[in-house]
Amino acid sequence: MFVPFDQLPAHARIWIYQANRPLTSEELAAVAPALMQFAEEWTSHGRSLAASAAFLHHQFLVIGLDEAVADASGCSIDASVRFVRALEQALNVTLLEKSQLAFLVDGKVQLLDRRQLKAAVAEGRLRPETPYFDNTVVQHQQLGAEWPAPAASTWLARYFAGV
Repeated sequence: MFVPFDQLPAHARIWIYQANRPLTSEELAAVAPALMQFAEEWTSHGRSLAASAAFLHHQFLVIGLDEAVADASGCSIDASVRFVRALEQALNVTLLEKSQLAFLVDGKVQLLDRRQLKAAVAEGRLRPETPYFDNTVVQHQQLGAEWPAPAASTWLARYFAGV
């Protein structure tokens, strides 16, 4: 069953998929019905899931699930990945690729190839306080409090040791 994204409980489980480019307002409007339909129809072993899906910052697909209602099963997770792949094709973006890191620079999402991280830190292009979108957060409440978070307060902290 569809739950408006902002009404998911704080403890709701989330999955974040980062697009390789920002989506246009037109693309977001066109895909909104598909997000709602996915959440409405998503099931686990025949049980309806209390779920939502939304694009945040024009670049991040976030799927949320209230596990207090029902947990996702392996089959339902597979169904969500199939949905994400279908969105990739419909929008001509990549959402499942994990080699790009996203930072908030001058109010805009900027992507950096993981292999360029050390150099970007050494050159001062990335600083410990640079907001980083840590897509490993797993609870809805973390989106507001820790996403984005200063890079040095995330798993990237080791890159800033001694800076």
